[in-house]
Amino acid sequence: MRRIARIGVILALLVPTAAYAECSTLIPVDVQSSIQARVDSGINAGIVVGVIAACGNSFYGYGSMTDSGDTSVDEHTLFEIGSATKPFTALLLAEAVEQGELSLYDEIDDFLPATVSPPRLGPRSIQLQQLATHTSGLPPIPENLDPVDWNNPYADYTVEQLYEFISDYRVYGLGSYTYSNLGMGLLGHILELHFGASYESLVIERIANVLGMQDTRVTLTDEQIQRTATGYREGEAFPIWANPTLAGAGCLLSTASDLATFVAANLGLLDSPLLAAMQMTHQERIPGNMPVGLAWHMRKTEGKTIVEHHGATGGCWSYIGFVIEDQMGVVVLTNTYADVDDIGIHILDSAIPLSMP
Repeated sequence: MRRIARIGVILALLVPTAAYAECSTLIPVDVQSSIQARVDSGINAGIVVGVIAACGNSFYGYGSMTDSGDTSVDEHTLFEIGSATKPFTALLLAEAVEQGELSLYDEIDDFLPATVSPPRLGPRSIQLQQLATHTSGLPPIPENLDPVDWNNPYADYTVEQLYEFISDYRVYGLGSYTYSNLGMGLLGHILELHFGASYESLVIERIANVLGMQDTRVTLTDEQIQRTATGYREGEAFPIWANPTLAGAGCLLSTASDLATFVAANLGLLDSPLLAAMQMTHQERIPGNMPVGLAWHMRKTEGKTIVEHHGATGGCWSYIGFVIEDQMGVVVLTNTYADVDDIGIHILDSAIPLSMP
């Protein structure tokens, strides 16, 4: 396979020319070497890294969109981002709270059809904020998930199955942390019901269009399809996961360029009406070794807090992280089911080593 590297610096929108030269060094040499080694050894088909800082955004891409090696990956290549969708779901909630349309403490019973009997723990019902912090007591995935094709596990999971499962389920850990795709997917569904719009249209209208993110989508145009990387797992191509019912848990595709804009807005480097809602999602709500905000997890390192989320599908892996105090963030995308979190974490805190030098 022909390997192609591309490195670029995007300096628009952020700051003064005096700082521009600093951006050319945002992708460390050891990170570039590690990426090349992973791709050249066949671990990853392609990897794109974006680093966000006050001086601008810098991108580095190495590898290919497909195993034929004909087209290189870059900051405009679309990848599935899997569970990195969840911060978008949490932001939709937080923005609605900021607008006075919802409360974090609204109970899910108020939004679901009367025929559905959501789980309760005594008199306590699940609140929206508990869905967003993984403290709803719901399991990681619905136990009645029984797909026709496990390579696309959520594609045929229906709203009726969702309602059936939550009506029969008894929660025991309400208030305790258990990472739940089901819970975040249910939150996305409730937002759809409340606003009378699809999850994708809510993301586009209330986030993507506000920030100018034109490639963060579920439904792709023909032109975007041409820029979408094929996902791989153990050398086999994997389909893009469909997730119509639990979309809020992980349905989006995006580019490093779009996600860099999202991170810059979270850092306050871009003027955005979403900043207050974004800051709401950053607040630590569940304590622990890795505290939890609304969707975001907080990795505590020596003197730093990395706000982060990763995602995985059958054939892609993603990492988004940022350090508010350093005004720096990172995005890592790959079209292979292979962990690349260490790349992003190392960029944000060089004291934490790369797993593959």
